[in-house]
Amino acid sequence: MTSTSDPAASPAIVTAAVLVIGDEILSGRTKDQNIGFIADYLTAVGIDLTEVRIVPDVEDRIVEAVNALRGRYDYVFTTGGIGPTHDDITADAIAKAFGVSIDVDPRAVELMLARYQATDLTPARLRMARIPAGADLIPNAVSAAPGFRIGNVHVMAGVPKIMQSMMDAIGPTLAHGRPLLSETIEAGTGEGAIAEPFGAIAAANPDAILGSYPYFDGTRYGTRLVVRARDPERLKAVAAEVAAMVAALHARA
Repeated sequence: MTSTSDPAASPAIVTAAVLVIGDEILSGRTKDQNIGFIADYLTAVGIDLTEVRIVPDVEDRIVEAVNALRGRYDYVFTTGGIGPTHDDITADAIAKAFGVSIDVDPRAVELMLARYQATDLTPARLRMARIPAGADLIPNAVSAAPGFRIGNVHVMAGVPKIMQSMMDAIGPTLAHGRPLLSETIEAGTGEGAIAEPFGAIAAANPDAILGSYPYFDGTRYGTRLVVRARDPERLKAVAAEVAAMVAALHARA
């Protein structure tokens, strides 16, 4: 795992995982909109999102997942379960995972007072001000109730607009790695025709990531071949090799 104590430092590879928390996601009642946004955001700043998990609102399952992911990746981003209702248990689970206490945080209360009158801070709303000991707050420009960061775990709301504002607040604190560049080559045929030579190119270029993505456009099958690499010269060279392979196959057809 790469050290990320200095956000200005740019190690070659920075890794991350997303943990989505909520029964409503697993039941299909709520359609997740956060994974794609986080993936795009991290890719743009050179952080590799390499794992996504979805767990129910069950404390032991959240604790287990958080502890597994935070030990494996540079960053963990969680969404969901930090609201005012009884089933919003993420903050308590994170505190348990880190072995720290949790209580209403005066800093969080101060932020919420910018939106609510003191008399409106009901016990339910104050649940959103409960922060694990030692955590830093993540500002919430939309509805005031903050997220928080403890260790390498960033705990954010599940509401997409709020989560996105929290990601914008987090962004400057993150170490950025070398971005993974990509180039797409249209194969003009199904996967079966290109699988063997494409696999050979992949095996010969272990410093690049090659993927094939078939599609059907309503009239014909096709495949988009994607080459990814951190070094632009290597990307250019391997993509050219793939393009030459595709051209040769069509020339023989």
